[in-house]
Amino acid sequence: MARTRRYKKIEKNAVFSVGRFFGRGFSLMGQFFASVFKVFDRKLTVMLVPHSQAKPLSFQTNVFALVFGIILVVGMGASFFYFNKKTVGSSMEISRLQDENRKTLASLDELRDQNSDLMQTAKRFQSSLSQSLSLLGINQSNQSNRASMQSSDLSSLFNTNDLVSGTARETADIQQLISYLEGAIQPIEQIGKMLESQGTLFSEIPSIWPLKNGVGHISMEFGQNKHPITGQWYIHKGLDFSTWRSGDPVVSTADGQVVTVAFDTSFGNYVIVKHKHGIYTRYAHLNSFRVKKGEYVEQGQVIGTVGNTGITTGPHLHYEVHIGSDVVDPAKYVNVKQK
Repeated sequence: MARTRRYKKIEKNAVFSVGRFFGRGFSLMGQFFASVFKVFDRKLTVMLVPHSQAKPLSFQTNVFALVFGIILVVGMGASFFYFNKKTVGSSMEISRLQDENRKTLASLDELRDQNSDLMQTAKRFQSSLSQSLSLLGINQSNQSNRASMQSSDLSSLFNTNDLVSGTARETADIQQLISYLEGAIQPIEQIGKMLESQGTLFSEIPSIWPLKNGVGHISMEFGQNKHPITGQWYIHKGLDFSTWRSGDPVVSTADGQVVTVAFDTSFGNYVIVKHKHGIYTRYAHLNSFRVKKGEYVEQGQVIGTVGNTGITTGPHLHYEVHIGSDVVDPAKYVNVKQK
Protein backbone atom coordinates (compact mmCIF):
# COMPACT_ATOMS: atom_id res chain seq x y z
CA MET A 1 0.00 0.00 0.00
CA ALA A 2 2.78 2.37 0.93
CA ARG A 3 4.47 1.76 -2.43
CA THR A 4 1.21 2.42 -4.30
CA ARG A 5 0.66 5.69 -2.46
CA ARG A 6 4.20 6.70 -3.27
CA TYR A 7 3.64 6.11 -7.03
CA LYS A 8 0.41 8.10 -6.98
CA LYS A 9 2.15 10.96 -5.24
CA ILE A 10 4.93 10.98 -7.85
CA GLU A 11 2.35 10.90 -10.62
CA LYS A 12 0.42 13.75 -9.03
CA ASN A 13 3.59 15.82 -8.68
CA ALA A 14 4.52 15.17 -12.35
CA VAL A 15 1.10 16.23 -13.59
CA PHE A 16 1.26 19.34 -11.45
CA SER A 17 4.74 20.21 -12.82
CA VAL A 18 3.65 19.76 -16.44
CA GLY A 19 0.51 21.79 -15.86
CA ARG A 20 2.46 24.54 -14.16
CA PHE A 21 5.00 24.55 -17.08
CA PHE A 22 2.33 24.91 -19.76
CA GLY A 23 0.44 27.42 -17.65
CA ARG A 24 3.51 29.58 -17.33
CA GLY A 25 4.17 29.24 -21.08
CA PHE A 26 0.63 30.33 -22.00
CA SER A 27 0.93 33.19 -19.53
CA LEU A 28 4.17 34.39 -21.15
CA MET A 29 2.64 34.11 -24.63
CA GLY A 30 -0.37 36.06 -23.48
CA GLN A 31 1.85 38.75 -22.02
CA PHE A 32 3.83 38.86 -25.27
CA PHE A 33 0.76 39.24 -27.47
CA ALA A 34 -0.65 41.77 -25.05
CA SER A 35 2.52 43.87 -25.26
CA VAL A 36 2.53 43.55 -29.05
CA PHE A 37 -1.12 44.55 -29.24
CA LYS A 38 -0.39 47.44 -26.90
CA VAL A 39 2.45 48.58 -29.20
CA PHE A 40 0.32 48.28 -32.35
CA ASP A 41 -2.62 49.88 -30.62
CA ARG A 42 -0.59 52.92 -29.64
CA LYS A 43 -2.21 56.08 -30.95
CA LEU A 44 -0.39 58.31 -33.47
CA THR A 45 -1.34 61.73 -34.74
CA VAL A 46 -0.26 62.67 -38.26
CA MET A 47 -0.35 66.38 -39.10
CA LEU A 48 0.09 67.91 -42.55
CA VAL A 49 1.18 71.57 -42.37
CA PRO A 50 0.94 73.43 -45.73
CA HIS A 51 3.37 76.21 -46.62
CA SER A 52 0.43 78.57 -47.21
CA GLN A 53 -1.78 80.08 -44.55
CA ALA A 54 -4.27 77.23 -44.91
CA LYS A 55 -5.38 75.33 -41.87
CA PRO A 56 -3.16 72.27 -41.04
CA LEU A 57 -4.66 68.88 -41.56
CA SER A 58 -4.35 66.22 -38.92
CA PHE A 59 -5.72 62.74 -38.39
CA GLN A 60 -5.23 60.04 -35.79
CA THR A 61 -4.28 56.43 -36.33
CA ASN A 62 -2.48 53.64 -34.56
CA VAL A 63 0.77 51.78 -35.23
CA PHE A 64 -1.01 48.71 -36.66
CA ALA A 65 -2.89 50.73 -39.25
CA LEU A 66 0.24 52.67 -40.21
CA VAL A 67 2.36 49.49 -40.61
CA PHE A 68 -0.45 47.78 -42.53
CA GLY A 69 -0.77 50.81 -44.79
CA ILE A 70 2.98 50.93 -45.45
CA ILE A 71 3.01 47.18 -46.26
CA LEU A 72 -0.02 47.63 -48.52
CA VAL A 73 1.60 50.52 -50.42
CA VAL A 74 4.90 48.67 -50.78
CA GLY A 75 3.07 45.54 -51.97
CA MET A 76 1.06 47.49 -54.52
CA GLY A 77 4.21 49.21 -55.78
CA ALA A 78 6.07 45.89 -56.09
CA SER A 79 3.07 44.33 -57.86
CA PHE A 80 2.93 47.29 -60.27
CA PHE A 81 6.61 46.96 -61.22
CA TYR A 82 6.33 43.13 -61.51
CA PHE A 83 3.28 43.17 -63.78
CA ASN A 84 4.72 46.10 -65.78
CA LYS A 85 7.85 44.04 -66.43
CA LYS A 86 5.73 41.05 -67.44
CA THR A 87 3.72 43.30 -69.77
CA VAL A 88 6.88 44.62 -71.43
CA GLY A 89 8.17 41.06 -71.85
CA SER A 90 4.84 39.95 -73.29
CA SER A 91 4.87 42.88 -75.74
CA MET A 92 8.35 41.93 -76.92
CA GLU A 93 7.28 38.29 -77.31
CA ILE A 94 4.20 39.37 -79.27
CA SER A 95 6.39 41.51 -81.56
CA ARG A 96 8.75 38.57 -82.11
CA LEU A 97 5.83 36.24 -82.90
CA GLN A 98 4.39 38.81 -85.31
CA ASP A 99 7.75 39.00 -87.14
CA GLU A 100 7.91 35.22 -87.32
CA ASN A 101 4.34 35.13 -88.55
CA ARG A 102 5.17 37.60 -91.34
CA LYS A 103 8.18 35.49 -92.33
CA THR A 104 6.06 32.35 -92.24
CA LEU A 105 3.44 33.96 -94.45
CA ALA A 106 6.15 35.03 -96.89
CA SER A 107 7.54 31.47 -96.92
CA LEU A 108 4.03 30.13 -97.43
CA ASP A 109 3.52 32.44 -100.40
CA GLU A 110 6.82 31.26 -101.87
CA LEU A 111 5.81 27.64 -101.23
CA ARG A 112 2.51 28.23 -103.01
CA ASP A 113 4.34 29.72 -105.99
CA GLN A 114 6.67 26.74 -106.10
CA ASN A 115 3.71 24.39 -105.78
CA SER A 116 2.08 26.13 -108.72
CA ASP A 117 5.29 25.72 -110.77
CA LEU A 118 5.41 22.07 -109.72
CA MET A 119 1.88 21.48 -110.95
CA GLN A 120 2.68 23.12 -114.29
CA THR A 121 5.73 20.89 -114.62
CA ALA A 122 3.57 17.90 -113.70
CA LYS A 123 1.21 18.80 -116.54
CA ARG A 124 4.09 18.83 -119.02
CA PHE A 125 5.42 15.58 -117.55
CA GLN A 126 2.03 13.90 -117.95
CA SER A 127 1.79 15.02 -121.57
CA SER A 128 5.34 13.90 -122.41
CA LEU A 129 4.91 10.57 -120.62
CA SER A 130 1.63 9.86 -122.42
CA GLN A 131 3.22 10.62 -125.80
CA SER A 132 6.26 8.47 -125.01
CA LEU A 133 4.09 5.57 -123.87
CA SER A 134 1.99 5.85 -127.03
CA LEU A 135 5.09 5.80 -129.24
CA LEU A 136 6.42 2.75 -127.39
CA GLY A 137 3.07 0.97 -127.60
CA ILE A 138 2.46 0.97 -123.84
CA ASN A 139 -1.18 1.57 -122.98
CA GLN A 140 -1.60 3.08 -119.53
CA SER A 141 -5.21 1.95 -119.30
CA ASN A 142 -4.11 -1.70 -119.43
CA GLN A 143 -1.88 -1.53 -116.36
CA SER A 144 -2.75 -3.58 -113.31
CA ASN A 145 -3.11 -0.44 -111.23
CA ARG A 146 -5.63 1.11 -113.60
CA ALA A 147 -7.94 2.24 -110.81
CA SER A 148 -5.24 4.07 -108.93
CA MET A 149 -4.00 5.66 -112.16
CA GLN A 150 -7.47 6.94 -112.96
CA SER A 151 -8.08 8.23 -109.45
CA SER A 152 -4.71 9.97 -109.40
CA ASP A 153 -4.72 11.23 -112.98
CA LEU A 154 -3.63 14.83 -113.20
CA SER A 155 -6.67 15.75 -115.27
CA SER A 156 -8.97 14.97 -112.32
CA LEU A 157 -6.52 16.77 -110.08
CA PHE A 158 -6.70 19.99 -112.07
CA ASN A 159 -10.50 19.75 -112.38
CA THR A 160 -11.06 19.41 -108.64
CA ASN A 161 -8.59 22.06 -107.57
CA ASP A 162 -11.27 24.74 -107.78
CA LEU A 163 -13.17 23.06 -104.95
CA VAL A 164 -10.36 23.46 -102.47
CA SER A 165 -8.80 26.69 -101.19
CA GLY A 166 -5.96 27.90 -98.96
CA THR A 167 -3.50 25.48 -97.44
CA ALA A 168 -5.86 22.54 -98.03
CA ARG A 169 -5.55 23.15 -101.77
CA GLU A 170 -1.76 22.86 -101.74
CA THR A 171 -1.99 19.73 -99.59
CA ALA A 172 -4.52 18.17 -101.95
CA ASP A 173 -2.34 19.04 -104.96
CA ILE A 174 0.71 17.39 -103.45
CA GLN A 175 -1.23 14.29 -102.39
CA GLN A 176 -2.71 13.87 -105.85
CA LEU A 177 0.67 14.42 -107.46
CA ILE A 178 2.25 11.77 -105.23
CA SER A 179 -0.50 9.32 -106.19
CA TYR A 180 0.02 10.06 -109.88
CA LEU A 181 3.79 9.62 -109.67
CA GLU A 182 3.35 6.33 -107.82
CA GLY A 183 1.08 5.17 -110.62
CA ALA A 184 3.62 6.27 -113.24
CA ILE A 185 6.38 4.11 -111.76
CA GLN A 186 5.34 0.91 -113.54
CA PRO A 187 5.24 2.31 -117.11
CA ILE A 188 8.54 4.10 -116.53
CA GLU A 189 10.07 0.81 -115.33
CA GLN A 190 8.78 -0.80 -118.52
CA ILE A 191 10.44 1.95 -120.56
CA GLY A 192 13.68 1.31 -118.67
CA LYS A 193 13.53 -2.42 -119.36
CA MET A 194 12.80 -1.74 -123.01
CA LEU A 195 15.73 0.67 -123.28
CA GLU A 196 17.95 -1.82 -121.49
CA SER A 197 17.05 -4.55 -123.97
CA GLN A 198 17.57 -2.12 -126.86
CA GLY A 199 20.92 -1.10 -125.35
CA THR A 200 21.95 -4.76 -125.36
CA LEU A 201 20.83 -5.02 -128.96
CA PHE A 202 22.79 -1.89 -129.92
CA SER A 203 25.93 -3.35 -128.37
CA GLU A 204 25.49 -6.52 -130.46
CA ILE A 205 25.17 -4.75 -133.81
CA PRO A 206 27.63 -2.26 -135.43
CA SER A 207 26.02 0.96 -134.22
CA ILE A 208 28.81 3.40 -133.33
CA TRP A 209 31.40 5.55 -135.10
CA PRO A 210 34.53 3.40 -135.70
CA LEU A 211 36.96 6.14 -134.62
CA LYS A 212 37.20 6.79 -130.89
CA ASN A 213 35.39 9.87 -129.57
CA GLY A 214 33.71 10.39 -132.95
CA VAL A 215 36.72 12.11 -134.55
CA GLY A 216 37.32 12.35 -138.28
CA HIS A 217 34.99 12.56 -141.26
CA ILE A 218 33.80 10.34 -144.09
CA SER A 219 36.17 10.90 -147.01
CA MET A 220 34.57 8.34 -149.38
CA GLU A 221 31.04 6.93 -149.20
CA PHE A 222 29.70 3.47 -149.95
CA GLY A 223 28.77 2.61 -153.54
CA GLN A 224 29.85 3.86 -156.97
CA ASN A 225 32.95 6.04 -156.80
CA LYS A 226 36.03 6.93 -158.87
CA HIS A 227 39.11 5.06 -157.78
CA PRO A 228 41.52 7.65 -156.31
CA ILE A 229 44.52 5.98 -158.00
CA THR A 230 43.28 4.48 -161.30
CA GLY A 231 40.55 7.08 -161.84
CA GLN A 232 38.14 4.34 -163.01
CA TRP A 233 34.61 3.90 -161.70
CA TYR A 234 34.17 1.04 -159.24
CA ILE A 235 31.94 -0.07 -156.35
CA HIS A 236 33.37 1.03 -153.02
CA LYS A 237 32.28 -1.62 -150.52
CA GLY A 238 32.71 0.41 -147.38
CA LEU A 239 33.19 3.85 -145.84
CA ASP A 240 36.52 5.67 -145.62
CA PHE A 241 37.08 7.69 -142.40
CA SER A 242 39.88 10.23 -142.42
CA THR A 243 41.56 12.36 -139.76
CA TRP A 244 44.48 13.44 -142.03
CA ARG A 245 46.89 11.68 -139.66
CA SER A 246 47.98 8.24 -138.50
CA GLY A 247 47.68 6.87 -134.99
CA ASP A 248 44.07 7.76 -134.09
CA PRO A 249 42.39 4.87 -132.19
CA VAL A 250 40.04 2.59 -134.11
CA VAL A 251 37.30 0.92 -132.03
CA SER A 252 35.12 -2.14 -132.52
CA THR A 253 31.62 -1.00 -133.45
CA ALA A 254 29.95 -3.92 -131.62
CA ASP A 255 30.64 -6.78 -129.23
CA GLY A 256 32.21 -9.75 -130.95
CA GLN A 257 35.20 -12.01 -131.55
CA VAL A 258 38.28 -11.19 -133.61
CA VAL A 259 38.46 -13.78 -136.39
CA THR A 260 41.19 -12.24 -138.59
CA VAL A 261 44.30 -10.17 -137.89
CA ALA A 262 46.30 -10.05 -141.12
CA PHE A 263 48.00 -8.07 -143.88
CA ASP A 264 46.82 -7.74 -147.48
CA THR A 265 48.48 -5.89 -150.34
CA SER A 266 45.23 -4.02 -151.00
CA PHE A 267 43.81 -3.59 -147.46
CA GLY A 268 47.15 -3.41 -145.71
CA ASN A 269 46.86 -4.28 -142.03
CA TYR A 270 43.24 -5.22 -141.33
CA VAL A 271 41.06 -6.78 -138.64
CA ILE A 272 37.79 -8.67 -139.05
CA VAL A 273 35.41 -9.01 -136.09
CA LYS A 274 32.54 -11.49 -136.02
CA HIS A 275 29.36 -10.29 -134.26
CA LYS A 276 26.01 -11.86 -133.45
CA HIS A 277 23.21 -12.22 -136.01
CA GLY A 278 25.68 -13.16 -138.78
CA ILE A 279 27.33 -9.71 -138.93
CA TYR A 280 31.03 -9.08 -139.66
CA THR A 281 32.99 -5.83 -139.69
CA ARG A 282 36.35 -5.14 -141.40
CA TYR A 283 38.84 -2.40 -140.36
CA ALA A 284 41.55 -1.87 -143.01
CA HIS A 285 44.70 0.21 -143.69
CA LEU A 286 45.62 0.08 -139.97
CA ASN A 287 48.92 1.36 -138.73
CA SER A 288 49.01 -1.11 -135.79
CA PHE A 289 46.98 -3.85 -134.09
CA ARG A 290 45.73 -3.82 -130.51
CA VAL A 291 44.01 -7.24 -130.54
CA LYS A 292 44.81 -10.86 -131.40
CA LYS A 293 42.89 -13.50 -133.34
CA GLY A 294 40.33 -15.28 -131.17
CA GLU A 295 40.09 -12.41 -128.69
CA TYR A 296 36.62 -11.22 -127.57
CA VAL A 297 36.13 -7.47 -127.79
CA GLU A 298 33.45 -5.12 -126.50
CA GLN A 299 31.75 -2.28 -128.30
CA GLY A 300 34.01 0.79 -128.14
CA GLN A 301 37.20 -1.20 -127.38
CA VAL A 302 40.31 -0.05 -129.26
CA ILE A 303 41.41 -2.71 -131.78
CA GLY A 304 44.02 -0.74 -133.73
CA THR A 305 45.11 2.67 -135.04
CA VAL A 306 44.54 4.59 -138.27
CA GLY A 307 47.32 4.04 -140.77
CA ASN A 308 48.45 4.25 -144.40
CA THR A 309 49.16 0.58 -145.19
CA GLY A 310 48.03 -1.13 -148.42
CA ILE A 311 46.83 0.79 -151.45
CA THR A 312 45.97 4.28 -150.17
CA THR A 313 46.53 7.92 -150.95
CA GLY A 314 46.84 8.91 -147.32
CA PRO A 315 46.13 7.77 -143.76
CA HIS A 316 42.50 6.69 -143.29
CA LEU A 317 40.30 3.82 -142.08
CA HIS A 318 38.43 1.64 -144.56
CA TYR A 319 35.37 0.24 -142.74
CA GLU A 320 33.03 -2.49 -144.04
CA VAL A 321 29.88 -4.18 -142.68
CA HIS A 322 28.91 -7.67 -143.94
CA ILE A 323 25.66 -9.48 -143.15
CA GLY A 324 26.20 -13.08 -144.19
CA SER A 325 27.61 -12.93 -147.68
CA ASP A 326 26.16 -9.48 -148.43
CA VAL A 327 28.04 -6.20 -148.10
CA VAL A 328 25.82 -3.41 -146.75
CA ASP A 329 26.21 0.34 -146.44
CA PRO A 330 27.81 1.06 -143.01
CA ALA A 331 26.25 4.54 -143.06
CA LYS A 332 22.97 2.95 -141.95
CA TYR A 333 24.63 1.96 -138.67
CA VAL A 334 27.34 4.46 -137.80
CA ASN A 335 24.82 7.26 -137.24
CA VAL A 336 22.81 5.35 -134.63
CA LYS A 337 25.01 6.51 -131.75
CA GLN A 338 28.61 7.51 -131.06
CA LYS A 339 31.13 6.64 -128.36
